[in-house]
Amino acid sequence: MLSLVTAIPDRDESPVRLRKPSWRDPRLLVGLLLVLASVAAVTALVGNADRTTDVYVLRTEIPVGGAVTGEDLSVVAVRLGDLEPAYLRVDEGIPEAAVAMSVLREGELVPRAALGRADALDRKPIGLTVDDPLPAGTVTGSRVDVWVAFEGEGGTVEPPTQLLEAAEISELTVSESALGGGGGSTLVHVLVADDALPELLDALLNEARIALVLNPAGAP
Repeated sequence: MLSLVTAIPDRDESPVRLRKPSWRDPRLLVGLLLVLASVAAVTALVGNADRTTDVYVLRTEIPVGGAVTGEDLSVVAVRLGDLEPAYLRVDEGIPEAAVAMSVLREGELVPRAALGRADALDRKPIGLTVDDPLPAGTVTGSRVDVWVAFEGEGGTVEPPTQLLEAAEISELTVSESALGGGGGSTLVHVLVADDALPELLDALLNEARIALVLNPAGAP
């Protein structure tokens, strides 16, 4: 009887030797670069979070059109982060012949958009003397509707008409008796656009009675 024997070749049983990584291995270099980039990003993020910027803060209130000088400002170091471009930095200095384009309040930082030149103002402050008491809380920056009533024949007063809507108060001088009740008068400066000036000046020249109505809704 013949027996068939299939010869199976011997397998190589020798252990596989791991090679020691080399500095020339591109995978090692890529991993090292990723680690360094991550460390640099974290360091930059922490550095920016702790970085302060010297900016200007107002020492006093400045009405619209008022000159803005170094005497009106102090310096404060604050963390602004992404808001830094919105405010005036000390290292930039104060623009020459700068005036307030909106009411600047004491203790606030100086926004770039709030400074400009006098010839860029599109509204002018007009002083109005008001006999009626103003509501408590009326301050510079508040919005008011301006109503006028002309004197008619025989000493009568014509129905009031609204001349201005949501006019901004740029400055006011108010007595204690005129605020929230009592007698006295108040001098209120409101900002008026050129096209609304003729009617308002006509009312003032004809001694029309003027009343201000607080408009919390702001600009129309």
